Amino acid sequence: MSEIRHVIRTVRGDEWAKVKELRIAALLDPAAPVAFLETVEQAQERSDEFWQGRAEGASHGRAARQFVAEAPDGTWDGSVTVLVEEGGTTDFFDQAVEQTQGHVVGVFVRSGQRGTGLTEALFAAALEWAWGLDEPVLEHVRLFVHEENARAGAFYRRYGFEPSGTVVPVPGDTGAKELEYVYRRPAAV
Repeated sequence: MSEIRHVIRTVRGDEWAKVKELRIAALLDPAAPVAFLETVEQAQERSDEFWQGRAEGASHGRAARQFVAEAPDGTWDGSVTVLVEEGGTTDFFDQAVEQTQGHVVGVFVRSGQRGTGLTEALFAAALEWAWGLDEPVLEHVRLFVHEENARAGAFYRRYGFEPSGTVVPVPGDTGAKELEYVYRRPAAV
């Protein structure tokens, strides 16, 4: 593993153009069909106002936080977002959320940076933020991985996520399934 020279930080509300560029790069990746529930065409059709709202919403507050890996030249080489799902609501799979929890989405690292430790650094920052929330304190974070996305599933298990046994159908895809993985709050946090 090489030395990470990136700065891991949260997005700022005015960085919507870079948020958009990185999302489109993620959706152009060959793994995108089993990694994301959105297509590149859908992302490209979204208005600038949508991207401005996404960046603003992920830059502060409790509802969501997006972390990016910024290279020394200012390029964003990866991202992960944590959403806070409030207990008593419904998630985007139309499933009931029983208790307030974190939900990791939008995991992407550019192909040239995979295997460098960048994904681990992004996850460390995202989970540190999640564990720092209070009222209520998050007891776990979860994520979903497409049943055919073996590379992602292997990373999540290595990082400490465990399959929960929950399986949901992929929206709009006949027969495909998403598998839930859970990472429990460490006792020492």
